[in-house]
Amino acid sequence: MSELRLALEVPRWAGRFYAEHWRLIVGLSLVASVQRLVVVNWGDEVPGGVALASEVVVVVARVLLVVAIWRLATRGERLRWKNFTAFTARHWPSLVWQAVFLAVAFLVFDLGAEQGVGGLLPDAARQTYLAVLLFVKNPTVIAFTFVWWIGLIRQTAVSRPAPVG
Repeated sequence: MSELRLALEVPRWAGRFYAEHWRLIVGLSLVASVQRLVVVNWGDEVPGGVALASEVVVVVARVLLVVAIWRLATRGERLRWKNFTAFTARHWPSLVWQAVFLAVAFLVFDLGAEQGVGGLLPDAARQTYLAVLLFVKNPTVIAFTFVWWIGLIRQTAVSRPAPVG
């Protein structure tokens, strides 16, 4: 199997996983979406204590999301450190591809959408654009990245039978 094909298994798996569990993923992600929309768009009107408390709620929701993804993704699987070290030694080019894919996603969705497009907007529209963008990114890009990272761990550390041939 080519290293590129092996690397592509993870985002494909992540897509299937996300599609299967989208209600849970989007539901928990909406906590951060709503918080970002309110705090970024109307931050001057949100009292400091409320803003801080809402950040704590976002962290808790994200931890719950990662735990839920982890539990669903690894249910019935055996993860082993020796599998991880063997995979990384044998398939390091696949991991380089993974880094390239994630870097491209960062460039497009963070630098491109947030910095690039946001920088082109007039000052009056920039804050609202950022608030809406963060509202959309939380249940999509950010949540998918969590699934992708857990899929990568799963790919590298799950016990598998040795390939035949």
